[in-house]
Amino acid sequence: MRGTSEFRQRTKAFAASCIRFYMGFDRARYELQVLGKQMIRSGTSVAANYREACRARSTNDFIAKINICIQEADETALWLELLREECKIGNGTLESECDELIAIMVTMSSRSRSA
Repeated sequence: MRGTSEFRQRTKAFAASCIRFYMGFDRARYELQVLGKQMIRSGTSVAANYREACRARSTNDFIAKINICIQEADETALWLELLREECKIGNGTLESECDELIAIMVTMSSRSRSA
């Protein structure tokens, strides 16, 4: 299974949502800035790495790149959890989307292995 343009748009929308979420943070709260910047780095990396996966040269290359996407999305989930639990700033929609992206990419990786 190779990447689709629909999923490419979805990962890009996720990255944009991470950016918009961060832009609403109180600039005076240092902990929000630190966690938010980490969330942006990993959240935007999901989209960037998915674009690379779409241009993979082989199935093994695709699997490797999708697994990087999974790692970055999982890291984003961590930052979102910390923001919600420790800083009392949550975005349930963003967390749900992150979980869905992880599940989809795990399926992509699994199906590509068995193909």
